[in-house]
Amino acid sequence: TGQKPDTIATDARVYPNTISYRDMKDKIFRLLLFVAALLVLVLSAAIVYALVSRSSEAFQEYGIRGFIANAEWDPRSATEEYGALSFIVGTLYTAFFALMLCIPFALSVALFNGVYFKGKKISDVVRSVVDLLAGIPSIVYGLWGFYTVRPLIIDLGVNAQGFGIFLSSVVLAIMIIPYASSLSSEFLSMVPNNLREGAYSLGATRLEVVRHINLPMAASGIVASFILALGRALGETMAVTMLIGNTNRIPAGLRDTGNTMASVIANQFGEADGLKLSALIAIGLLLFIITAIINLIAKLVMKKLSHA
Repeated sequence: TGQKPDTIATDARVYPNTISYRDMKDKIFRLLLFVAALLVLVLSAAIVYALVSRSSEAFQEYGIRGFIANAEWDPRSATEEYGALSFIVGTLYTAFFALMLCIPFALSVALFNGVYFKGKKISDVVRSVVDLLAGIPSIVYGLWGFYTVRPLIIDLGVNAQGFGIFLSSVVLAIMIIPYASSLSSEFLSMVPNNLREGAYSLGATRLEVVRHINLPMAASGIVASFILALGRALGETMAVTMLIGNTNRIPAGLRDTGNTMASVIANQFGEADGLKLSALIAIGLLLFIITAIINLIAKLVMKKLSHA
């Protein structure tokens, strides 16, 4: 028995049953992973097929370009006409303004938890509160925005009723702050300590370390965090439906009311049939495409930042 223990343990001639059992477990595990990945692809393809097939009537009636560029939404049977432009503008307007409001607050919370007070009790308390905010249902945010934020908007003189792009964007920004701040904090905390300690040894201040070490090293992860938050804002339904005003026109500004792609589907899908139903499903398909494009752009930005 002059062989080494590790050689004996890995020699198929000595323990053939053990080796074959390990190979079998590895093959089964790889098969399960393959099936899971394939299932995700099949589900994605099924969603796209269902949306495309059910929306074909609207695209055949108006054409893809005509449906996207048309801002009219008239469900009356005598003058039935449907277009998605006003809802696309309302969705992008609301989501991107909410993201702009979210960025400074979410980044501040991330720096608080991931850099300045990392590992301290106050950071654990803030993390717990942020996680709690992330778990609150969107309809609760909608009720809070309706009864608490809307009166403040009226008192500020934004508009007479309080509803509109501004109100829904403010509530959306509060909703997506936990997502962006939690992930950004994790990426900031993963910056190697030796880089920070090296900067401190050269005389750098805390602010200089954050600006030149923490933020550049975690830039790709922070971008991913905010893109994820933007995706949440694009698809938000209940809170926006309760606060945006639900008018089928292109919003002229933050004080104006409007509709998003998700809110118009939520409001009118239950009573829709025929061409109107196909138009609503077409709006859902466009929302799917917009979200996919934004995710693709995010991956390209992340890839570029990670190689910078």
